[in-house]
Amino acid sequence: MPQHCLEDRMDFKVPEEIKQLQQFQKEDAVLVIYEMLQQIFGILRRNFSSTGWTKTITENLLVEVYGQMDRLENILEEIMEKENFTRGVTILHLKKYYLQIVQYLKSKEYSNCAWTVVRVEILRNFSFLNRLTDYLHN
Repeated sequence: MPQHCLEDRMDFKVPEEIKQLQQFQKEDAVLVIYEMLQQIFGILRRNFSSTGWTKTITENLLVEVYGQMDRLENILEEIMEKENFTRGVTILHLKKYYLQIVQYLKSKEYSNCAWTVVRVEILRNFSFLNRLTDYLHN
């Protein structure tokens, strides 16, 4: 992170449940992954010309995130038909978390430094997503 952006850092406080994979049933993990991807997709679509990434990089990332969401939708439909989702509170916490990120970007007028802070946070999200995905495969 550039030195001049350090004062713009913010702790968005990832919901604690996301850090504790062992508490998830696999079906719940799929729903959480989908929600995270959907929220990340929504954030990256916002005024992305200020992200500091080239248009090509941002568009490629959006295509990849959308593709992952698309692949999960069939699984998601099956889960919703036969399961009662037990992680409704987790989804609400995720929505609140991502709303904080969006409000932060707006308050900083989508500045380059704000996008730098958000990029770091989204990369952290991808780390959680990788762990959730690994959990599904085990």
